[in-house]
Amino acid sequence: MKLHRSGGPNPRVVEIFLAQKRVSLETVTVDIGSGENRRQPYLAKNPLGETPTLELDGGEAISQVTAICEYLEERHPEPVLIGETPEERARTRMWVRRIDLHIAQPMVSGFRYGEGYEFFKSRVRCIPQAAADLKVLADEGLGWLNRHASFRPYICGERLRLADIFLFCFLDFGRQYGQPLNPEHGNVARWFDGIREHLAA
Repeated sequence: MKLHRSGGPNPRVVEIFLAQKRVSLETVTVDIGSGENRRQPYLAKNPLGETPTLELDGGEAISQVTAICEYLEERHPEPVLIGETPEERARTRMWVRRIDLHIAQPMVSGFRYGEGYEFFKSRVRCIPQAAADLKVLADEGLGWLNRHASFRPYICGERLRLADIFLFCFLDFGRQYGQPLNPEHGNVARWFDGIREHLAA
């Protein structure tokens, strides 16, 4: 298998997932600066031109972070990062989806339409007038998460799961590019520091 990756939070999710699994894959760096992801032969692997893409041994390609991580979990089940039971797996998937819809997507779009506008304006449709509102939506999503996630000490309970890796990568991205974590979200801030220590260990 080969992991086609670039900078950014989405490829980083898969890379941390693999590191926690202690699985090494061949990696191919896609030069998004030059637009390599927007032309052939990369588009034959991922018609959306996004990263990451996991190229299987038989030549088939899988994209989208959650689909890649689900596949890797099935191929390399230990340590468990999605769930050991149907209930645990459903809980992890629920939180990943909530984080994606209400935090990650508005955060990334806020960046693309704001700080990243000059880079992205010729690559994807950008709505610069929406940047500030999208950042507010991401912050509101974090406020909701701050009130409703368990943080015992992880989002889904007692063990690190994909939901933790996913949120960590996007918050770490946001704090570097114009969307620092609101100090009012104390539970999230304490959780973030704990995940950073866990991943650095």
